[in-house]
Amino acid sequence: MKRLILTGILVLATGFSGLIAKKKDSDTSQQAAQQQQTPGPHVKSQAEAEAVQALGRATDPDATIAAAENLLSKFADTEFKDLALLMEARAYQTKGDSAKAQIFAERCIDANPKNYQGTMMLGELLAAHTGEHDFDRDEKLQKAEKYLNDSIVAVGTATKPNPALPDAEWDNAKKQMVAEAHNGLGLVALDRKNYDAAMKEFETAFTNDPQPAYQVRMASAEVSAGKFDDAIAVCDKIMAQQQLAPQIRQVAQALRSQALSKKNAGAKQ
Repeated sequence: MKRLILTGILVLATGFSGLIAKKKDSDTSQQAAQQQQTPGPHVKSQAEAEAVQALGRATDPDATIAAAENLLSKFADTEFKDLALLMEARAYQTKGDSAKAQIFAERCIDANPKNYQGTMMLGELLAAHTGEHDFDRDEKLQKAEKYLNDSIVAVGTATKPNPALPDAEWDNAKKQMVAEAHNGLGLVALDRKNYDAAMKEFETAFTNDPQPAYQVRMASAEVSAGKFDDAIAVCDKIMAQQQLAPQIRQVAQALRSQALSKKNAGAKQ
C-alpha cells in the first residue's frame, strides 16, 4: 500500500518552500497579495513556518506526532491544522493504534470537511475495525461507505495542490487515491459478506493502482464466494511476480492452498 507515500505527495509536494512564504514585518502589500494568491494554506509568521517545516521533516511516527502537537499547540489558528491532524492520524495508524488514528482522522475532518484524505482514512478505519458483533455495526459501515464514496468524488474534482507538480504525477496520485478508496469499499463489502461486490471493488482498486495487496484481497473474496479456480488463478499471478514482498507471497500461497483444498473437498462430495 502507498498510504504514507500519498501523504507525502499531497502534503509535502504542495511545496513547503512555496506555501510557507516567510512573512516579515517589512513585507509590502504587493508581496502579501501574492502570497494570498498562492493556492493552499499559508503561514502567518516565521515561527509558524519553522513549526510546519519541522512537521515536514519528521521521519518517524513519534517525531511526526510531536511535531504536529507542537504546531497545533503553539498556533491554534494555523491553516495547516487539518494537514497536521491527518499526519498525526497516519502516524498513529503506523504505530498500530487504530483508536487514536480514528480520533485524529475525525478531528481532521472537523477542521476541514473537504479534506478527502481524512474522509478516506476514516472510512478505511471504520471498514477495517468494525466487528461482526458491534452493536452499531450497520451505522459504522454506512458511515464508512459514505466517507469512501465522498472521497472518490472529491478526488475526481480536486485540483493540483502545487501548480509545479507535473500533471502525470498528479494523475497517478489521484488514481492511487481512488484505488485506496475502492479497496476500503471492498472491505465494507467483505464485512457485509457481499463477496461479489467485494471482488468488484478490489478489481477496480487494482485497475487504478496495480498493487499485489489488492489482488490478495480479491483472491480472498473469491475463496469466500466459492470461486476457487478464480482464486487459484489470481494467486498464481501474484506469486509469478519476482519483486513481491515476502508477506504478500506468504498470504497468496496460503490462499491458494485453501482454495485448492476446498475445491478438492467439494469434488469428493
